[in-house]
Amino acid sequence: MITEAPPLRLGINIDHVATIRNARGIHTPDPVRAAHLAAKSGADSITAHLREDRRHIADEDIQRLTNEIDLPLNLEIAATDEMLAIALRHKPHAVCIVPEKREELTTEGGLDVIGGHNNLKPIIDQLNANGSRVSLFIDPDLAQLDAARSIGAPVVELHTGRYCEVTGEEQDAELVRLALAAAHAEKIGLECHAGHGLAYDTVEAVAEIPNLVELNIGHFLIGEAIFVGLENAVRRMRDHMDRARARIALQN
Repeated sequence: MITEAPPLRLGINIDHVATIRNARGIHTPDPVRAAHLAAKSGADSITAHLREDRRHIADEDIQRLTNEIDLPLNLEIAATDEMLAIALRHKPHAVCIVPEKREELTTEGGLDVIGGHNNLKPIIDQLNANGSRVSLFIDPDLAQLDAARSIGAPVVELHTGRYCEVTGEEQDAELVRLALAAAHAEKIGLECHAGHGLAYDTVEAVAEIPNLVELNIGHFLIGEAIFVGLENAVRRMRDHMDRARARIALQN
């Protein structure tokens, strides 16, 4: 019988603090300051996506986060030579490889690990050898999980965007899909994370999936911070996650 729920880490994505900063082309608000506030408020790691077009996070932000933040840095990148070189130079704790299209507003889906094997394999090998934990951002698809395992990635992050966008029976079905994927990931030896689009009203059901060990949340919390402050927003998210996690023991 489970007597204590397994821990669930919270990673805070600070990209959209940089989005606001870049709208005026000045130096504020500072995403590194946001990272410090998130650390004070219950975050376990900081996530930053360095996009090829530098629409929000900039190269100097990555340098400062590496130098100034005590929490582990999870650097999100596309699978390109330029981004690989940056990740190898900075040696972040974790590197999450994500699909990226220049015209998209946000990440629209998971990586095709099966189709991208030949491109992804040498990148993963180099990052593993350089000491970063490699994660692949994928849809909750069992075949993609198997491909991630075979290609040498120790971690996957399940795309929760569809779960957050649909309602009713569709949302219930997507939650089942996420749960089955997380269980399969654990079964084949992958550490399983999840993220994208999570908010207060969607996070608890995902946090109750016992095979997940980390959630990465950003856009919603930066928006909520406008009204209540970042520290309050992060603490409330942490409370929702902890409350949901505690129910795992009660259900067993």
